[in-house]
Amino acid sequence: MYVTGGAGAFGLLLALSIDLFSPGSLWMAVLCNASAALFLLTAGLQSARHVALWRARALRSPDADTFDESLSAADESGWYERLLERLSDSGKSLVRHVGSSTLWLAAWAVLALIVVRAFWNLALFGVDLSTAGSLAGSVMLLLAFGLLVIERQLSSESDSQSPEAGALAQLVRMTLIVLLIGALCLFFSSAERVWPARLAVLIGLLPLGVALEFLLRAVLSVFSPRNPRSEPRLLAASFIADLLRWPPRPLLALQHELHNRFGIDLRQIWAFTYMRRAFLPVLAVVAALGWVLSGVHEIPMQGRGIYERFGKPVDVFGPGLHVGLPWPFGRVLAVENGVVHELATSVSAADTFEQTLDPAEGPPPGSANRLWDASHINEKSQVIASSAGDKQSFQIVNMDVRFVYRIGLTDAAAMASTYNSADIPALIRSTASRVLVHDFASRTLDELLGEQRSGLADDIGKAVQADLQRLDSGVELLATVVEAIHPPAGAANAYHAVQAAQIGAQALISRERGAASDKANQAQLNASVARDQASAAAREILAGAQGADLRFSAERQAYAKAGQAFLLEQYLAQLTEGLGNAKLLILDHRLGGDSAPTIDLRTFTPPADPTAPRKAVQ
Repeated sequence: MYVTGGAGAFGLLLALSIDLFSPGSLWMAVLCNASAALFLLTAGLQSARHVALWRARALRSPDADTFDESLSAADESGWYERLLERLSDSGKSLVRHVGSSTLWLAAWAVLALIVVRAFWNLALFGVDLSTAGSLAGSVMLLLAFGLLVIERQLSSESDSQSPEAGALAQLVRMTLIVLLIGALCLFFSSAERVWPARLAVLIGLLPLGVALEFLLRAVLSVFSPRNPRSEPRLLAASFIADLLRWPPRPLLALQHELHNRFGIDLRQIWAFTYMRRAFLPVLAVVAALGWVLSGVHEIPMQGRGIYERFGKPVDVFGPGLHVGLPWPFGRVLAVENGVVHELATSVSAADTFEQTLDPAEGPPPGSANRLWDASHINEKSQVIASSAGDKQSFQIVNMDVRFVYRIGLTDAAAMASTYNSADIPALIRSTASRVLVHDFASRTLDELLGEQRSGLADDIGKAVQADLQRLDSGVELLATVVEAIHPPAGAANAYHAVQAAQIGAQALISRERGAASDKANQAQLNASVARDQASAAAREILAGAQGADLRFSAERQAYAKAGQAFLLEQYLAQLTEGLGNAKLLILDHRLGGDSAPTIDLRTFTPPADPTAPRKAVQ
């Protein structure tokens, strides 16, 4: 017990010291898992020691009446129990109620859990350990050899001689497996191999499971109070460690556990006996049926499948259920069916800030900045032709070109994309890079900035698609988008000025065109109004003339027919119309005899002009 506990503590201290200089290395996983396994073995040995001490006291005092309980408590008392008694007044009663073996088992289990969990890291990579790894692996093999001798000794003990030997042998076997696998990982560790590091971490699941079982047993033992006068049972018996035997018999171990713990004998139940006998035939039938059903393949709506028979492509399956030969005689390789992808010519892995998700209501992300002085994640530098005075030179332009593609919808395109190219995005990027270099090598900055972006994208897309068809890649380009073109800093400033002048000229032209259009429209409006007024006046005059002509014709006809009567009638009508609003004073000439009548003008209203002379009216 002391040797295994000391070895576990030494391995843990060594792992902590290595962690200070080389964090996240293979040494930590191997040493920590080995330390956790040794701690669990120490817990099992201490629990067996507790049972052995009780038997020794029982042999010294075979009579139950003379059994010295105080002597028993003094024999099993240690620094852990005395510490509990000092920390709490109820510590002594806790030790008597639960037992020190339970407290020690819980402490060892918690320590093993902390060790395994603290150094759990599945992201370890392979490393070259050279001589140090071989030396450490050899030491672990020597320790494993000593444990093997102990395991063989415990396995050969009979139950009557040592009832706890079988459970201890299982714990030793668990520790032995952890040490052997750790030594194997140290021997085969290298920078090219990843599986030793992964295996060294995953083997920690074995001591982790045993530690959890020990902790559960310690918690459940609280509900079964200890009787000092009855023989205690070995609390550190592990069901998980009991499964580490050959041939593995998990059902038999479960049957023995139920019979020993709860008194349930499954051998007396005919249903379980029949299940045990029919287990292998039923398992064989289920395995055969599952193997046959591996020839049934389901293709989703957005996918296709290339069916291979004995490694040779035979047909392309569409969406639905299809039947073929079972694995490995026939298999189906998944192929996309109309799925559209967007691919940039270059992606910077270092710039991860623009790849983070931004909130919907927050400020716009940096990737939305389309200014020339901003760096973009998908930019690719291109060399274009330039001229400085009379000398030929070159300039570097950053471009963001993206391709929208899919795998062709034909069966030939599906097979070509599967068998002719291992990485379609890498193929498109390499092809696009070659086309862009060849295309932009013959362009100048003025042509590049002055050309329409849609025409430039069409030229690039046609060239890339032609190369992909020549390679028989099965890829169909749906669109080519030139997201941004970033010229050099000097050219960008000059082009900004040119753009500003062009915008100002266009604005001035538009403003003058607007003023000219305003004047033309106003003149057109005035001309239209004058024309309409003239037309209306002419129409009115013409209508008046036509009316006068009709009236004159009518009066001439009436005079021809009525003669003097018509003239009198017209005279009276004109007189009536003229005297309609006049104030009349009618005098009969026969009044007054030979003298004219006198008119009193005082009853009449004076004229508008008071200075005008008054006239007598007769």
